[in-house]
Amino acid sequence: MTDLTDLRLSYTRAELHRRDLNADPLSQFQGWLQEALAADLPEPYAVSLATADETGRPSVRTVLLRGADAQGFTVYSNYQSHKGRDLAVNPQAELLFYWPQQERQVRIYGRVERLDDAESSAYFHKRPRESQLAAHASDPQSAPIASRAELDAKFAALEARFPEGVTIPRPDFWGGYRVRPGSYEFWQGRANRMHDRFEYLRDGEGWRITRLMP
Repeated sequence: MTDLTDLRLSYTRAELHRRDLNADPLSQFQGWLQEALAADLPEPYAVSLATADETGRPSVRTVLLRGADAQGFTVYSNYQSHKGRDLAVNPQAELLFYWPQQERQVRIYGRVERLDDAESSAYFHKRPRESQLAAHASDPQSAPIASRAELDAKFAALEARFPEGVTIPRPDFWGGYRVRPGSYEFWQGRANRMHDRFEYLRDGEGWRITRLMP
């Protein structure tokens, strides 16, 4: 195996100062996300979602951000998936966005709530038809399946059941989650591992901003 101990990059693209930060962390995040989108980075809206079960055992996976506004950060999933089961017993999570080309990352911690059925259904019917079928075919998500052939057969059966022009109903076991932020951390890589890190914590109706050690 390659010796990984000598593999490293020196981050020199940018600096992050207190004066650069928006007083509102959501606006700060949206600005960074727009810069990542404008730079045509691959899926800059992809985010690592970390959850934990009732024993504290952690689990993390990559999902797609589908909304970021004053209400919180929205993702969608099967409620019976591993993350869905975690959130049912421990409704808190952390999000991690990493944009290596810009040497930036953002961490967001918060409590999690389900979206209402109307909002989940509205998004479900905006998805490509094949993605709607896949939501049905992959249930129960995270459960064992004997083969790829069995999975493909489930998908084909659903294609026959819901031909073109027929509305595919949103399954009851699928919908959205909203992470309501309690803290943010913005990280800008710097040379010599002397990174810039700023934490936003709730402070009444506003936010307290603190520089953190690298």
